Amino acid sequence: MTNQPYDGHDGYDGYDGYRPYDSYGHQPHQQPHQQPHQQPHQQAWPGQGYQAYDDPQAAQQYTQQWQGQTWETQTRQPVSAPAPAETAYPAQPGYPEHGGPVDAGAPGGAAAAAAPEYGPATVGGNTRLTEAQRARAEGRSPIIEPGMQPAALTALLGLLLAGAAAVGTYALLVPLVVLQAVTAAGWFRLNGMWPARQGIALGFAGALAADAALLASDRSPAAILGALGVWVLLALVLQLRSHADPDERMYGLMATVAASALAIVAGGYLAADADAVTVGAVAVAVAVLARALPLPTPASVVVALLAGAGGGAAAGAVTDLGTAGAVLGAGAAVCALIGHRAASYDYPSRFVHFTAGVALPLSAAAPAVYLLGRALG
Repeated sequence: MTNQPYDGHDGYDGYDGYRPYDSYGHQPHQQPHQQPHQQPHQQAWPGQGYQAYDDPQAAQQYTQQWQGQTWETQTRQPVSAPAPAETAYPAQPGYPEHGGPVDAGAPGGAAAAAAPEYGPATVGGNTRLTEAQRARAEGRSPIIEPGMQPAALTALLGLLLAGAAAVGTYALLVPLVVLQAVTAAGWFRLNGMWPARQGIALGFAGALAADAALLASDRSPAAILGALGVWVLLALVLQLRSHADPDERMYGLMATVAASALAIVAGGYLAADADAVTVGAVAVAVAVLARALPLPTPASVVVALLAGAGGGAAAGAVTDLGTAGAVLGAGAAVCALIGHRAASYDYPSRFVHFTAGVALPLSAAAPAVYLLGRALG
């Protein structure tokens, strides 16, 4: 640091490099070139910051030389992103946000290798990119499909619905309630709102109210419409009472209404004919499994639709629908693929894939199962 003037404190020897001064500011042992007649015209008073001297050499004589350590004033380097091995989740194929490796021979691998590292936003200037933004910058698709494991769970839940529908109404209620709960939770997480326990509980409560209304009204579809109207109004009132920011309240309102609507609409399986539920659930199970096969997207969609129609025809052969089961199966497969695509939106997490990716294909197919079952039956 720069030289600091002597502040007038006598006898301070707490640090190396200091020697005591007498009452005139002189050190006891003067250097040979110092002259006794060189005196300042103004005496240094305790606490006075600056002194005036006529002779520059005299000014230099009565100043201290700072010998201790100083503060480090250099700026720190920006924080770099942690290595993939240090992330909180193990590497999973197809999930780069959990540390999954990106193949450098893959499309966009050269751009990924040349891209600079990024990390959390800091005062050093680092920017925080989302996985979808990074994928677009590297020329990769920001869409990740659920994959085979969620598809297997969807098929299992669909087969449970089909078998329970053949047993009876109350047997169908058990897998249906599971489907409605996973639908409400998955939709909130798909919209980036978590935990959002109040909204999830409200959507699931709406589904239970619709199921109770269906059972009380001898499975009348009017119960679903009534539950939808009541729960939309209830969600609106609750969000108006919220103290959150206006934008946040709007996002919460839309997510709550959509989650409630999807969970309530899934009750259409309870309102539909038992044979239609069996055919539609089997068609959804087969279509989602075919969609998860490692094929190009256009070919995979075509194969899934054909598999849905074939599964519906096979299930219709053992029910009263007969060959009309192929039409119902194709319609249910179209809706299931729409739900599957919604669960693949914009780099979702594994939790989204194992909730929304499992439930949305079956929930989205419920209206088609009810309407086509009534039309074809």
